[in-house]
Amino acid sequence: MKNIGKIVQVIGPVVDVSFEQEGASVPNILDALVITKENGQKIILECQQHIGEDTVRAIAMDSTDGLVRGLEVEATGLPIQMPSGEAIKGRLFNVVGEAIDGIGTVPVIPGKGLPIHREAPRFEDLSTETQVLFTGIKVIDLIEPYSKGGKIGLFGGAGVGKTVLIHGIGKQHCQSICRTFGICWCR
Repeated sequence: MKNIGKIVQVIGPVVDVSFEQEGASVPNILDALVITKENGQKIILECQQHIGEDTVRAIAMDSTDGLVRGLEVEATGLPIQMPSGEAIKGRLFNVVGEAIDGIGTVPVIPGKGLPIHREAPRFEDLSTETQVLFTGIKVIDLIEPYSKGGKIGLFGGAGVGKTVLIHGIGKQHCQSICRTFGICWCR
């Protein structure tokens, strides 16, 4: 049975939803709520606060233009989820898990995706291996190698090529990704 509520109030991105109908229950904090507009567009809300016995306050993940009091809202019973697996490599997604790179959709199987609010990985699961980021410039790679994922200071006078170096590393990384996936987002 679907858990249906109705919009009570809309103030910018904040939407209050009442679940006072018989058989409806108040969703949990961080659960996803779905509004389907008349034109078929779906707006995802995230439950943020319980206000009263049967009302929740939610944040819209998209524009609330066109939402009116009394519009039906369905509680999914699950948090907002992102797709996972091999199909997401090299893809761009918005906050609700929809592909925004124009290549096509990646389905999110309910219960199989990863929630956007989840525990951080345990310290024991993190990699402690240090890797060198090769710039392709012999002097830097030999005298002052950069470590991947780290921070480093790059000092020099005006016009000596600091920015060119950073852009060159980014472009090299971009080109290797573009060759792998056959499409370039770097332009």
